[in-house]
Amino acid sequence: MAERWRVLSLLFCVRTAMAFQFASIGALGPLVADTFQIDAASVGFLIGLYLSPGLVFALPGGAIGRFFGDKRAVLAGLALMFSGGLISTLGNSWDAQIVGRAVAGVGGVILNVLMSKMVTDWFEGQEIATAMAVFVNSWPAGIALALLGQPFAAASGGIEFAFALTSILSLAGFGALLFLYHQPAETTAGQGTWPIGQELICIVVAGTIWGLFNGAFAMVFGFGPILLTERGWELSAASSATSLAVWISALSVPAGGILADRTGRPNTVMVIGLALSALALMMLPRLDQPIAVLVVIGLVIGIPVGAIMSLPSRVLKPQSRAMGMGIFFTFFYIFVVAAPLVAGELIDRLNWEGAAVDLGAAMFATAIIMLIAFERVAKSMR
Repeated sequence: MAERWRVLSLLFCVRTAMAFQFASIGALGPLVADTFQIDAASVGFLIGLYLSPGLVFALPGGAIGRFFGDKRAVLAGLALMFSGGLISTLGNSWDAQIVGRAVAGVGGVILNVLMSKMVTDWFEGQEIATAMAVFVNSWPAGIALALLGQPFAAASGGIEFAFALTSILSLAGFGALLFLYHQPAETTAGQGTWPIGQELICIVVAGTIWGLFNGAFAMVFGFGPILLTERGWELSAASSATSLAVWISALSVPAGGILADRTGRPNTVMVIGLALSALALMMLPRLDQPIAVLVVIGLVIGIPVGAIMSLPSRVLKPQSRAMGMGIFFTFFYIFVVAAPLVAGELIDRLNWEGAAVDLGAAMFATAIIMLIAFERVAKSMR
């Protein structure tokens, strides 16, 4: 029991390095714009570029784990993150930043897919919702570290030092995983298979649920500041207020995972969390107390996370887990990339900033419907 929690701590720390690298551009946004003489849209492009390789490489990431083994594949991903950070550090041109960001993003995709599988391997049938909730929290932890630390790093050693720090953390993760991680059971490279039939249907539906959830969550921190500035808030105050939901969700995520495991009713926890999140988002553009609503959003939005992330473990066989997680995360990346584009189009067409959070509420509600479909197919597999 203690061993699997030690492994989870290791995987948490390694994935934190990925989140730190992802958030570094946002944390250094004004400095990046001044250094490379680019506008805010280009900074946003650079931020999103880190996630966009997931549209292409999430599924191959599962295949890489299948053929070469999870540990080797994740080490390769960390090597790509290190290389991408190094390219950004040494490159003095905008083109070099694009290449470095894309290379690092490919490595991040491999980590996202296969480290989630690693957690499942260690915790299958044993506090899996709690473990997944803790693991997922490495994302806001890394983002918070970047937001707090990278401006100081740039002030101390320049933007090159701040970029180098992402490579240093990736290298540290590489060493920690190389020497401290081992599989819970011996597996032979090439043994994996594709999920088929009902198993495939379930993992597609599960990936859609996770994609819908994250697309809806993006409506909060992606468009919340716009909504508040339209009400007359200063941008800095609007961004700080919106961040409340993200900070508080870091507490509700593990709480929701523990609740799902302790009650033994993960579906109920998911439905309650998704329904409350949908209602809270609908209130944001309609009430005059946005701070209170954002606090409520933070309290409820993390509740279903651990249970959602445990869905693949309920349907994937060990031999199809690597490819299955690749499918799962492919749908995650589709929704994360597409949802902000759809939201922006809705805002332009309706000329109303609240359209984005209403879209998020609709996505939460749709996730509940998809969960019902998942459970029906999963029951027929038992």
